[in-house]
Amino acid sequence: MRGKLIAAIMVAATAVFVPAAEAHPNNLTWAPCAGIPQEECAGVEVPVDYQKPAGPRISIAVSRIQTAKPGLRRGVLLLIPGGPGNSGLDRPSVLGARLPQEVRDRYDIIGFDPRGTGRSAPVSCDISGPDADPLGLLPWPGADGDITGNIAKAQRVAQACAHNGGDLMRHISTRVETQDIDRIRQALGERKISYWAVSYGTYVGAVYATLFPNRTDRVILDSSNDPTTAERGWIQNFATGATDRFPDFATWAALRNDTYGLGTTPDAVTTRYLTTADDLDHTPRPDLTGAALRAIMLNSLYSDATFPLLAQTLQGGPVPPLPAPPPATYQNILATAVATACNDVPWPHTVYQYPQAVAENRQAFPLTAGMPANIWPCTFWPYPSETPITISSHGPENILMVQNRRDPATPYPAALKMRAALGHRARMISVNSGGHGSYLTNGNPCGNTAVTTYLTNGTPFQDTTC
Repeated sequence: MRGKLIAAIMVAATAVFVPAAEAHPNNLTWAPCAGIPQEECAGVEVPVDYQKPAGPRISIAVSRIQTAKPGLRRGVLLLIPGGPGNSGLDRPSVLGARLPQEVRDRYDIIGFDPRGTGRSAPVSCDISGPDADPLGLLPWPGADGDITGNIAKAQRVAQACAHNGGDLMRHISTRVETQDIDRIRQALGERKISYWAVSYGTYVGAVYATLFPNRTDRVILDSSNDPTTAERGWIQNFATGATDRFPDFATWAALRNDTYGLGTTPDAVTTRYLTTADDLDHTPRPDLTGAALRAIMLNSLYSDATFPLLAQTLQGGPVPPLPAPPPATYQNILATAVATACNDVPWPHTVYQYPQAVAENRQAFPLTAGMPANIWPCTFWPYPSETPITISSHGPENILMVQNRRDPATPYPAALKMRAALGHRARMISVNSGGHGSYLTNGNPCGNTAVTTYLTNGTPFQDTTC
């Protein structure tokens, strides 16, 4: 759900981060993973602060499903979750179960909870009231683009995270996650790792490939964003992504006008959505506001399977319940997302620019009504950010990107920026599909086959359109 609700260090020249010495593998103690059948779990100890390696430590929860055919084993395939804020411990049995048998035969499938999430020293900002509503994670403006309430909420959330989140909140970032991943690699006793990274996880994967290029084997980056604009730029890219993707829904609904009555043409369906959202801004229903409708819209574009959710809402009937995490899980998601976004890169620390930016964005991209340009808690973040990481082309040619053409969260033009940053190291499969997440999710058989072939035998190929 996290991926659906949200909606990746500038190194001197092309310098590469190299650990001072290779740590000996931990003697990991594997045991049945509580609440996750089929998996084994263990803990990998890491420093809270990598600048103080002898200081306090936390345990990163790691899971695995071993290959049933050790004679075919190539190594490990780490599943890097999106978000930021997603747990990943159950991914070997959930996402990994979708993998073709020939992939599972060749790898131990490894999951983990990034620091601050799930079972890896979870953090919380302990926000309350309307601030804790998952539909409000993205900062949707009020009627006519008013952001007074957004500014106040951003300040409250930043203060709550700083006050309640603990010292670990200062040490949650993409750079640190890659350092944790390298400790996981060492603990597993692997010289190199392969990984399948999705959404925000592709930025983690690209940073790892930049900082530890010689530790990578076969790399899959699925649904990438522009690495040069992390993290504020990713939110802004929702405007482009929704514009690219909404016509798929409008066409789908127009073909089903007898069922939903939203219009007989895509233009008519689009007008119905925009008019309804504007009406709800000024005359909200007891169960639906304009902001909530827009959140449902963006959520529904992640997959064709959720198109009926938006269509039913636009019909005017009862709002179908949205899948949402339990309150404690959402608190954890929010805290980790805020910490990562605010620690990764510098954000503007003044509010005067946001009303104009929202007004201009609202005019240019009416579907998302200015939300992508709106204020975030990072404007009020009290801690210094890290220096942004520049993704490098230095390293082996072992990265395969797979990208849907019409992705609402990580739009295709942004993925091309990732492809350019990786240079000769990467190849890209451009998939003529819509939705967020391509390989084995919302892609097509052509793209799926290409990724599977690469994972199983490393067959090289050029940039491809599917």
